Amino acid sequence: MILKKGSYKKKKDNSSSKKNKNTRSGYIPKDDVISSDAVVIEARGNGMFKCTLSEGNVEVLGHISGKIRSHYIQIIPGDKVVIELSPYDVTRGRIVYRYRT
Repeated sequence: MILKKGSYKKKKDNSSSKKNKNTRSGYIPKDDVISSDAVVIEARGNGMFKCTLSEGNVEVLGHISGKIRSHYIQIIPGDKVVIELSPYDVTRGRIVYRYRT
């Protein structure tokens, strides 16, 4: 029997030697973000903005998400936005939506 070059497939090893990441203690998945409403106070360089959260008097440094940047949505001080905070560092976040005024 003659096999063509590249037609031979190796069998995958389905052994359970790899550890599941979710079983580690203290592991927080990256999908677990804290979403909150905020108001933009100050515009900084490179798409960075200083915002205050609506829940309290907490200042957060937020950057523009890729979709807002690609659609050329303008954000100015005084705009109400939705910001996603990382569970690792709650002083930084990503601006994902700008409310219409």
